[in-house]
This record gives sequence, C-alpha cells and structure tokens, in this order.
Amino acid sequence: MDRYLEGQSAIVTGGMRGIGLAIAAHLQQRGARVSVWDYDVRQDAIEKRGFIPDQVIEVDVSQFDGVQKAFSETLRSFGTVDILVNNAGINGPIALSWDYPLEMWDRVIAIDLSSVFYCSKVVIPHMKSRGYGRIINISSIAAKEGVPSIAPYSAAKGGVIALTKAIAKELALDGITVNAVAPAMVETDLMMQMTPEHIASMKAKIPMGRLLQMDEVGALVSWIAGPDCSFTTGFTFDVTGGRATY
Repeated sequence: MDRYLEGQSAIVTGGMRGIGLAIAAHLQQRGARVSVWDYDVRQDAIEKRGFIPDQVIEVDVSQFDGVQKAFSETLRSFGTVDILVNNAGINGPIALSWDYPLEMWDRVIAIDLSSVFYCSKVVIPHMKSRGYGRIINISSIAAKEGVPSIAPYSAAKGGVIALTKAIAKELALDGITVNAVAPAMVETDLMMQMTPEHIASMKAKIPMGRLLQMDEVGALVSWIAGPDCSFTTGFTFDVTGGRATY
C-alpha cells in the first residue's frame, strides 16, 4: 500500500474492533501514526487483525474530561494530530420509540453524537493553530432513512451529518476539512448475534446484493483523511452499495 499519509498522526475513536479497527489499520498502512481511543482496550480483536496501533488509550468518549485527558496524552506522544476519525458508537436496544428506555436514549445520544462534538472540540484548536486538519465522522444510512425501532440511533447519526456540515462551514477557511461517511450494514463479527432472516432483509435493501466490507470503509476513510481530498468538506460519503437515495 502507498505511504499517502506518511508523517501524519491520527486519532481513531472506537478503534479496537469492527469498522474502527479497519480504519485504524488502513491509516497506519498508508503511513500515519495511529492512536486508538476506546472504552474497551482488550487486545484480542487487534491481535486477530495483525495490527498494532502506535498508541492505545482507554477512554469513554461520552465524558468530556476523559476526552481532554486522552487528547493531551496523544499530543505528548505524537507532538501533532492531523486526522481525527470519530467512529465510536453503539446501536442501543431494539425497541419502538414510545417503549425505548430513557437511560438508553441518553446513552446512545452521548456516545454516538455528543462524543463527536467533544472530540472535535478538543482537536480543532490544535488543527487551527497548524492550518491543517482532517476530521471524518462515521454516520450511517439510518441517518438518512430513519430506521424503525432504532430511533435514537437514527437521530444521533442524523445529528452527526448536521454537525459535520455546520463545523465544516466554520472551518472552511482554516485548511481543515470535515466530512462524514454513511455506511450500510457492515459484515462484522456482530452478525453472529443476528438471525439469518435479519441479515437477508438487510442485503435485500442493497442494490449490489451484498454487505459492506470493513476494509472498504477503511480504504475510503484513509483517502478522505489525506491531502488529495482537499476541496470536499461538509459532505457525507455514501457507502451503501446503491441503497442511499441522496
């Protein structure tokens, strides 16, 4: 793989497994130093992938104080941060909106949306001082469609797209781009918890007739994170195999 990101430093939240792990691995393969931030820093998923991050920090990104401390630690190690990938997220329970537990609404919004604001808030002043930066926020096709029985997740991911657009406009003259990525269902280990019927129904919504692969997300994000993606900001990249209508 080319060394497109040679000399750059990146933070990937929720980078210990799934999409986040694939993104972190691609960034590193393309030359970046990578700090993985995660609530659960057990090494098994990373060892399976054969990927060793340059730094791992245990942090709950839904807590602003923890985010501040994690960023200070990353800066001490790397000196600079060029790339922030806000990937951390949870699905939350499956329930109709009027039955949805209030505490889980708060938790989904905190992890899936507030964390994007918190991490961006601590990183942006540093990027502004250097006149360069790339922020990529992982949203979802649920943000565009509004998926029943996961209303909080849909709302949070919709908020990520709106937040991306707003911050991108604020930073348009500062050498910092802010973009989002909206994936469809990804083929991960979490599928083992799903019924064959559910998986089949998800595939049926995708015109390409298959699920998204983690490395396809990693490859896209690693390009958005680099200098060649220089005139796109406030945009949501579609990774849905044709499912998205806008």
